[in-house]
Parts: sequence; structure tokens; C-alpha cells
Amino acid sequence: MAGKWVTRKIGSLGRIVTGKTPSTGDQSNFGGPYPFITIPDLDGRVLIDRTERSLSEQSANILNSCLLPPSAVMMSCIATIGRCGITTRPSFTNQQINSVIPSGQFDSRFLYYVFTQLGHELESVGGGGSVYTNVSKSRFSDIEVVIPENLKEQRAIAHILGTLDDKIDLNRRMSETLEAMARALFKSWFVDFDPVRAKAEGRDPGLPKHLADLFPARLVDSELGEIPEGWEVGTLPKVIEVNPSRVLRKGDVAPYLDMANMPTRGHTPDSLIDRPFGSGMRFVNGDTLVARITPCLENGKTAYVDFLERGQVGWGSTEYIVLRPKPPLPPEFAYCLARGSEFRDFAIQSMTGSSGRQRVPAESLSHFQVIVAPKTIAEMFGHVIEPLFARAAAAARQSTILAALRDTLLPKLISGELRVDPVSLQSP
Repeated sequence: MAGKWVTRKIGSLGRIVTGKTPSTGDQSNFGGPYPFITIPDLDGRVLIDRTERSLSEQSANILNSCLLPPSAVMMSCIATIGRCGITTRPSFTNQQINSVIPSGQFDSRFLYYVFTQLGHELESVGGGGSVYTNVSKSRFSDIEVVIPENLKEQRAIAHILGTLDDKIDLNRRMSETLEAMARALFKSWFVDFDPVRAKAEGRDPGLPKHLADLFPARLVDSELGEIPEGWEVGTLPKVIEVNPSRVLRKGDVAPYLDMANMPTRGHTPDSLIDRPFGSGMRFVNGDTLVARITPCLENGKTAYVDFLERGQVGWGSTEYIVLRPKPPLPPEFAYCLARGSEFRDFAIQSMTGSSGRQRVPAESLSHFQVIVAPKTIAEMFGHVIEPLFARAAAAARQSTILAALRDTLLPKLISGELRVDPVSLQSP
């Protein structure tokens, strides 16, 4: 049977650790075996198994008191507050994150779900004035939470919510894999010209004969270097529309994508909201959105629009650039291009404006040169990658449904409003 629930301060749940950042002037502090977790890494995943940065053994020795074992529960507590995650291996965090290393009486996953619901409590105890919120280690430790005394009940609740999150994470990974396959094919055909090089060198191009026959067997010189024979060099507007016109009247309620939900990994945003149109960039299914302002561009905020209903027009920040390939190129071509290093490097170098608020002028993209493949290859590329994006989109839609179910159950389960009998969830 479900047992008693008690009130505990976070500081009584285990050892509290506030992270630190080693000297950034010494590059030997970075690039080692220890994940260095910062707020952008707390991106909605429960288990933080990959990070943008890592620390060396040298840093580990210096910051030894801040080392987190696997299953530590983290929460961002400065500026952007309330983002949570669980470590999967020995890790460090920066000073913007407070963590709990739970004692044996408390389940890490259950505490993670409790922490995700502490937004109001964090705001009420935060300091820092009007510039940013700062929940210090002591304030964090004093926050009270209500939890079941019975560890098995904690685990039963975490199991229900974790099953949903695990499926969401599996869908995310599958979508990223499918997208990576499409981007790898784009790079092979349109950047590295692998099939052409293989045929030119008398090697098997590794493609079915009907595909291999579409590619020439010779490279020729061009202003961009060697390109396949019969292909052309053109500017971006020749093959892709930049900020095409979309009809949405002021005051019309339409799906809105804010910059915070623009994905850095994968092509689908986590959420949209319906909001009356004021001013901003408009888009439809098949468009690619690229953040044009620093640091969002450098961070890779890019989306492929396949999440609207048929005929819908969505909108978002004025800091988006909208790209739409012209036939015979498939819509997904622009997304693969925008994710590539050549396009991103060009966009970053084209930024103008004052430090900290630089942005890419849309007209600068008219100077970006692309290699134009014949119609047959452009169309075949679409036939190959469209199913990959369709499967990724289906997984994203399922995750949206699962996330809504999780978000409905979460506050009821962790508050005790909806009780769980841990015995009923045990394996026979």
C-alpha cells in the first residue's frame, strides 16, 4: 500500500554541491574524460549523457570537491533557473548549477521530477535583483519538498513518469539518427561528390545502378574548385527563396515558435504556442528556419517546418531567416544546407552590428554560392530523404502526445494527489 508523505528540506536529501568553472585561460583544463555540464546541456533530457564541453584530469584534481557521481540530480539556479537533469557518469558542473547527491533513502529519478516542478519556489527564494535570479546553495538547500517516506513508492512514481520520458528520449534519438543519415547523404552527394569521385577513380560508388548512372564520372574546374561535370555554380537565390512571402493578418491566432524553443539538435522544436500575430517571420510546412542573431546562430538554432497542420501559417521571431528551395530541389535540401559548416561559417562571417547583438542581413545570403545539380539528381535526392524526415516527424508527433500525458500526470503524482501502490508495479 502507498505510505506516508513527509516534508523535507532539499538539504536533508543528500550532499549539496555547487559547481565551479576552472580557469578558462588554461586550455589544459578542458577536453578530458569528465563531462562539464552547463545550462545549455540541461535541454529537456532526464539523463545527461552527452555535453558540449568536458574537463581534464588536471581540472578534476583541482575541483575534486565538486565531483558528481552518477545519479546526482542537477538544477540550474542562476539566470535561467529550473532546468534539471541527472548525471550518468562522474561529472562536473559550472557555478550556475546546484546538485544533490541523494542519500540511500531517496530515488534520483523521483527527485528529478520533484525538482522540475519547483519553478515558483525558486522564484520566491531567488536573489540577484532585476538583472537575474540567483538561488544560492543555502537558499536551494532550504526549499521544502513533500515526498513519500517509502523508497519503493518513490521508485514506482518515477517508473511511471520515466517510462514516458524514456520513450520520448528514444524517439528523439531515432529522429536525430534519421536526420544524420539525410545530412550525411547531402554531404556525400553535394559537398564531397563521393559518387563522382568513385566513378572517376574506377571504384564502385556504393549505390544501386539506377542511382549511380545519374552521376557523371568526371570532375571539372570551377570558381569553387572541382565540381561534377555538367553541374553549375550559382548564388543561393537562384535555387532557394529567402524570406518568401506568407499570408498572415495582424491579430490572427497562429502557431508561434519562440527562439527559446528553436532546436540546436534535431529539426523539430519541443513546443509551440498559439498566439495572435503581431510582427515576425512567417512560415509554412517545408520551410527551413535559421536563427540569424548571435549567439543563437553560433549555437546552431535551426528548424525544418513539418509540424504545422495542412494549410497553416506559423510565425516567430524577426530574428529568423526563412529558406525555401525552388523545384526540383526538395524542401529538405535547405535544412541540410543550413546545418552544414559551409553555410553556417559564411553566415557567421556576414554578421553585422554592435558586439553582442550582431545579426546576419538576409541580403548577404545573395553572395553565398551553391553548386547546382541537374534536375534528375535533385529529384532523386528528394525521393531518398523524404521518408527519413517523415519518420522523424512521426516520432516527434508521438513524443508530443507522450509529453502531454507526462505533464498531466506529473504534478498529480509528485504531490500525492494521485497515489501509486508500489506493490502493484513489482514484477511477479
